[in-house]
This record gives sequence, C-alpha cells and structure tokens, in this order.
Amino acid sequence: MKILSAEAIRRIDARTIQYNEIASHELMEMAATAFFDYFAHRYNVKENSVALFCGTGNNGGDGVAVARLLHDVGYRVKVFLIEISSNYADDCALNIDRAQKKGVDITRVTSVNQTPDLGDVNVIIDAIFGTGLSRELNGLAKDVIERINKAQKTVVAIDVPSGLFMDKRTSLAVKASETVTFQIPKLPLFLPNNHQFVGKLSIVDIGLHTKAIDEAKTNMFYLTDVAMADKLKPLAKYAHKGTQGHALIIGGSLGKIGAISLASRAALKIGCGLVTAYIPQCGVVPLQSYFPEGMVIQDNNYSHISSISYDIEPNAVAIGMGMGKHTETKHALKEFLENVVSTISPIVIDADALNILAENKNWLSLLKPNTILTPHPGELERLIGKWEDDFEKIALTRAFAQKYNVIVIVKGAHTLIVNSTHLHVNSSGTPALSTAGSGDVLSGIIAGLLAQRYQPLVAAQLGVFIHGMTANVTSNEINPRTFIATDIIDNIGKVYNTMVLSE
Repeated sequence: MKILSAEAIRRIDARTIQYNEIASHELMEMAATAFFDYFAHRYNVKENSVALFCGTGNNGGDGVAVARLLHDVGYRVKVFLIEISSNYADDCALNIDRAQKKGVDITRVTSVNQTPDLGDVNVIIDAIFGTGLSRELNGLAKDVIERINKAQKTVVAIDVPSGLFMDKRTSLAVKASETVTFQIPKLPLFLPNNHQFVGKLSIVDIGLHTKAIDEAKTNMFYLTDVAMADKLKPLAKYAHKGTQGHALIIGGSLGKIGAISLASRAALKIGCGLVTAYIPQCGVVPLQSYFPEGMVIQDNNYSHISSISYDIEPNAVAIGMGMGKHTETKHALKEFLENVVSTISPIVIDADALNILAENKNWLSLLKPNTILTPHPGELERLIGKWEDDFEKIALTRAFAQKYNVIVIVKGAHTLIVNSTHLHVNSSGTPALSTAGSGDVLSGIIAGLLAQRYQPLVAAQLGVFIHGMTANVTSNEINPRTFIATDIIDNIGKVYNTMVLSE
C-alpha cells in the first residue's frame, strides 16, 4: 500500500472527482460516511454526547458532514466551528448549511473565551485541520487544541490529528485517543515521536479511484497482510531439506548462548531446511539440548568466538547475536567480512556485530550489496549518529543505506525497512514484542528466509511482518506482558496459516 504526501493525496482526490464524474462535495460525503460507519460501530451508544471541533477548510467540512450523519441517527451532537479564518471552503460552507437545515447545534467560535464547557461531553471528534497544515499553531487554533488536550476526553481525529505536520516535527497537536485516516497511509502517523498525538490508528476506505492511486508516484510503502501473502513462495510437492536452504547462524559467548539458540531455532521454524550454528565451545551442549534439530560447528575458543572457519556452503548467514566484543571476536568479524563473506550471499548483521562495526566504521565498506542490518534505536544511533526527530532519523538512515548499498531494518512499534531507494513501514506487531530475545528471533527469521532464496528486500519485508504478526495472532491467548521470544518462534506456523487464508 502506498504512503503518500499531502500533495499527492490532493491530486488523487482531484482525479477521483474527475474519473468518477462527481462533485467535490460528493467525495466529501463519501469520506464522511466512511468515518461515520467506523465511529457509529465503535461508539454505538446513542446517549453519547459528541462534540465536533471543525475548522473552516475541507477537514472541517468532513467534520460537519459527520455531525449531520450522527444527528440523523440519534446522537446528541454539538458542532463548534473554529473560525481561524472568516473564509470557509466551499464544501465546508455547503455542509454547514445542510447541517443547520437538519437542526444540528452549531456554534461559531471566534475566541477562546467562547470555547464551551466540555463536562457533559463523552467523545470529541477533531476536524480542525487536515494534511495541509504548514505553519506552527498560534492564536485561537493553539488555544482550542490545548483546551481539547486538557479536557481528558476520548478524542477521535478525522484523517490526521489537528496540528500534525506531514514532513517535519510536531510540537503541538490534538492528542487523539484514536485516528481514523482516509484510505492512504501518511508517514507521520507511524513515527514514534507522534504516538502521543495519533493514538490507535485505523485506515478506512473512502472510495478513492484505483486508477488515481495507481498513478501516484512514491518511494514509501505500508506492508499489508494481503501484499505480504502475495510474496510467499509455494511449497513444492517434492521439497526436502536440501531444497529449502541452509542457514549459518554465527554468534554466542559465555552467558549469551540463548541469543544464538533463539536465532537458530527461528531460522528453521520459518521454513529453512537446514540450520548450523557457529558458536564457542561453551555453547554446544546448551544449544543442542534446546535445539536438537540444529547442527553445530564449534570455535577453537571456549568462551567466545576467536575465528570463523567452516567447510559448509550456506545459502545465508546471520552474525552477531550474543557474540560479545572481545578483541579476538572483533578480528574474527573483520576477517570474515574481508574473506569469507565473498563466498556467500546474502547476510544479516545484528547486535554485537553492529556495535563492532560502529566502532570501526571503515569496515562498513566491506559489506556486500544488500546486506541486511537489524539495529535497535541505540545500535542505529551508534551507526549513523544522533538525530533530532524521526524525520531526521529517516533521512540519516536513507543516506547510510545509499552510501553502503545496504538494507537497514529500524526496529520499533512500526519497524522501518530502508534501502537505497525505498522506505517500507510495517503494519504488524504489538508491544508484546518488546521482550528479551525478540531481535535475535527476527534475525534468525530473516536468515531462514534468505536461505530459502527470497531476495534480500523481500526477506526483510516478510521477516519483519511475520515476526510482528506472531504477537497479533496470539493477542487473545497470551497476555502481552507474558509474551516471550520463544512465543514468537512457536507461533510462526499460525501466522503462515493466516497468510495462506488471506491469499
């Protein structure tokens, strides 16, 4: 699914009107109806008192149209028109006239002193500003939004929370309990800095013309369940362990064998035919006790990796999980990147291997094209430097990916996948995944997919999506506070079943 800029969305709106041969107010009615259907299902108690804060532009017109639809089915509705400007958009003015004729209670607010007492209001619907806002809030708009935020009510934002910028950091916006956005995902809705404003996010189809959407150009995409199911390869009737790929998982050190054990088991569970772990001698017994299906190559050293030497020909490698940063281990990694990595493709680099590279940035030039890096925020900062906000973080990550021709997976609530040309935002996952070992499992999953000969970008997309979905599909069975890394591995099969059913 495409993620588009405000300008691109405006063009899609205009072309939808053109292709469908409808008036602009009819498209507004389509959007309002989609929001109304969502809201009426979610807040279906007619006794709810609903206050709608509407601006003078098209987002305000959406809000007024929603108020009329709610009023028609019996909700107690009040509309407060925030007159930031005395000039109303044509479709907004049309909907105000329609709502007044229906008997909707409408109050024009020209100063903060006119802002009503919200004591008897159950739900606030925010429709002051849409995606076109480009200036910092001040005056009446700032005062009203601060008043909404202090009201401590359930707030539902139409399309985007008022005050949220599309392309730069937001300091003040409506703090929505949930945001119902119109059909096209918008990047700022997925960024950590904006969670306090966005709340729960839902995307509703408003009937935008598919041709208009297809014509839109973008390098940003949202990973949906249908799109990910389409990328799955069929399992051949005569498949066997030799055809399903061989993954080599390198890492572990004394006290950290769990990390490599999780990654190795995840690689096999995702469908890889064979998995070999390259570990220090201290890890052989615990790993094979935990993971009897795996094979092991032991390092010459007991407590940590001192060299990396093997005579197998893996189809993919993951390295770094639980590896530590011992001097010998650092030298082994450098030698691996200089020599051994030239014979294999592709590779996943995680955890301590990333930290070693961050301390030796000249080694980054040794990475093969499309190597996959899987940093958490702290590891990412050590690689690319500090950032002021999420937009700068993305820009720095893009520059890093372009410079070294790598794929960077920025782990988070909406994990980002960044390569030299594109940005992908993951849709799956819950806070349950914020648990020890979750990242190790992700690296193993991606290595297992690479071994099955998925292209690196596709392996990254599928790996991130499936990893997140294990939390979604178990949300009614496992309390997120008790969800652990092995639960991710144990529920990969359940995710595969849901993806097959969605095809």
